[in-house]
Parts: sequence; C-alpha cells; structure tokens
Amino acid sequence: MSTKRVLITGGGGQLASDLEAQLRTDAEVVAPPRADLDITDDGAVRAVFDNVRPTVVYNCAAFHNVEVCEREEDRAFEVNARAVKRLAARCADHSARFVHLSTNYVFDGAADRPYGEDELPSPRSIYAISKLAGEHAALAYAPRALVVRTAGLYGLHGSVSKAGNFVTRMIGRAREQGALKVVADQRLTPTFTSDLAAGILAAVEADVTGTLHITNSGATSWHGFTEAIMELAGIFVQVEAASTVRQPGAADRPLNGVLVSPVSEHAGLPALRPWRAALTDYLERAGILAGAAV
Repeated sequence: MSTKRVLITGGGGQLASDLEAQLRTDAEVVAPPRADLDITDDGAVRAVFDNVRPTVVYNCAAFHNVEVCEREEDRAFEVNARAVKRLAARCADHSARFVHLSTNYVFDGAADRPYGEDELPSPRSIYAISKLAGEHAALAYAPRALVVRTAGLYGLHGSVSKAGNFVTRMIGRAREQGALKVVADQRLTPTFTSDLAAGILAAVEADVTGTLHITNSGATSWHGFTEAIMELAGIFVQVEAASTVRQPGAADRPLNGVLVSPVSEHAGLPALRPWRAALTDYLERAGILAGAAV
C-alpha cells in the first residue's frame, strides 16, 4: 500500500496543527508555517509540490482578519482567492486531492434558519467575498476538490494573527477587567478545531467532494458562548449582552452564521458533538477547566 503524502499549508495554526497530529499516524505530513511557505509565492509553492509530491493538500492558510481585509483588499484576494487558484491547479497537475477551508461568512446572515450547502451565498465583506472567490477557484481548478465551510474556530494552538483564540482572549479580558460586554445578536456554532479536523478527515475518507459544512452541533451567540466559557472556567464576572453596531468602514458580520449539513447526512457522516461538550473538553485539555466543572 502506497504511503499517503500530505501537505498542510498554514502550518502551526489551530486547525493545521490538529490535522497534522491526527494525520501523522498513517501518513507522511509536511506542514510548513507561513514563514517557510507563503502560498502567494508561486515559486515556493511549485518547489514544495515538486519536493513533497503530495497525494492530499489541506489549505489552512488564509488572510482572515476580517477588519484588516476591509482595508487591504488586494492582499485579501491575493491570499484567499488567487493563491487558492494556483494551489488547486498544482493539485490537478500532481493528481492530488485538494481540501480548502472556507467560512460561514459567505452568507449574509439574513435568513431565519441555519444555512445548508445548497443555500445561495451572499457575502457582505471583503473577507467574505475573497473567501467565496477562493471556493470557486478550488472547485474549478482541482478535480474532486472539497471545500469545507466552518465557523467560530478555537483550538489548543491559538491563532497567531488574532493573539490566541476567542476563548483565551475572553478569559484574559475577564481577569483583567472584571466584566465583559459581548454581542448577543450574532449566532453561530463555536467549533473546536480538534473535532473539525476529525470531521474533515472522515469526509476525505468517505470521498466527499464539492462543498461541505462542518461545525460542532447546536448553536449559540457570542454572548452565550462567553457565558459558558466563564462558567466552565470558574470565572465569576458579569457578561453584559450587547447588540451589533457596525462602525463606518467596518466589516459587515452575519447575524446568523449557523450552518447545517444535508450533505453530511446524505454521506452518512456522523455529526460532531455539541459545542458545549467540545468546549468543556478543550478547557480541560488546556488546563483551564474549573475543578467544580470536572
């Protein structure tokens, strides 16, 4: 049996790190960080493909600071769309599977129901538009590509561009400020990257192609998520509910970012566990779960 050779872009990030850990048991994995592989550098991408000759490529690299994308449109499209097109084309040249990560932000959030894969996207920010363009590039240039949309990621490795993840940032602010104010009108499903990685690998193993939504189960608001974080971490602070106020020039964020997956059901893929169970597991593994909650 031939050995699977896997290339993961965006190495060292939250999802990339979990994918690497779960793949290493039965594959040769190369997961260079951005400092070693900038996906916008076509020469560097060509060289790593020639060297690794991957059978599967997971693109976890992205320009995902939503507010900065509004100010740096060219960079957003360079990373989230044009580089994806070239990665997809390289995968086609090397007969490699291409798995590309996308976002619930491709929807405008105006619907009163969760979004399935067959819903028509309506992106409302530069970040969202560039990510949707990347989806089209992946599916157009890489045969049998898989585009995975997800939401609200947090993981043990944090996010370099965002100085940790939402969970650790909220805990830090709570301890520093003694109180929090968090939007309660933006709904989503917070998703633990360890669970997401397992879901992606199951989808690849099942040979799912096209567009797929993967998140933990259930839904909450950023406010509800924050309250759960404080409760489980044993931090007693007031978490005030706020409404979304979009400042001039700021990104438009979807109020409803909840995803569902008819495609997963049709493919027989198991649903990921509820978001609160995943959060409890994350906090325990991170060493910040309150003793009373164990």
